Amino acid sequence: MLVLSAGMEPHRIVPWQKAIQMFFLGKVEVLEEYDEILYRSPTLVIRMPAVVRLVRVVRGIKRAIKFSRINVFTRDRFMCQYCGTKKRMKELNYDHVIPRHLGGRTTWENIVSSCYPCNSRKKNRTPEMAGMALLSIPSKPKSLPLTTHLDFGPRVPDVWADYVLWMHPTSNEEAAVAE
Repeated sequence: MLVLSAGMEPHRIVPWQKAIQMFFLGKVEVLEEYDEILYRSPTLVIRMPAVVRLVRVVRGIKRAIKFSRINVFTRDRFMCQYCGTKKRMKELNYDHVIPRHLGGRTTWENIVSSCYPCNSRKKNRTPEMAGMALLSIPSKPKSLPLTTHLDFGPRVPDVWADYVLWMHPTSNEEAAVAE
């Protein structure tokens, strides 16, 4: 089951049993259900929840944002910072704005997301030397969405589509056509 934050962002994935428990404890509200019936009585029908939303805001410990490939891509909205095209994670790499051989370091302020064609075009040069402009100046983010740790697998369930497709540029229909 997909659990959304109170702000309607994907928060985590839990087994259906946990979603039912959270519902009866008043921690979540059910937004979407599967057709499968878990329990039926003369006065009550409980369907398997598909998407639930936390009733209260999750307040966590504020921690420094770890420098990682996925966090760089998330900061840059999975978009090449040279040509501006939105890509899937496997279609991106990160690029040193100032190449390492020119003294550039692997830091938030020197790394941007780039697609493979732009990275090949830039080579081991600065953007100015390559005649390329950056769409944004890289910096350490103050926050990132909570969803970067979720792995939805190769296909997103249809009932989740309205809640997570912004994270997956291709829809299930496009994936089915590609197969």
